[in-house]
Amino acid sequence: MFEYEMHQMRAAELVRQADRGRLVGEARKVRAAARRSARQEAEGPVSTPLRKIRFTRTA
Repeated sequence: MFEYEMHQMRAAELVRQADRGRLVGEARKVRAAARRSARQEAEGPVSTPLRKIRFTRTA
């Protein structure tokens, strides 16, 4: 009977561990989505456009 109880405890621990792993995965997805939406809501580029030449060409 002792082995059966140990097995049940181990199975319950594995279920709890899997639940924690899923929760962490969900939190990562939510944070990544928040970062993506924050980037899209930005007011736009602050730097100069890339097509503008910053330095004159050398001879």
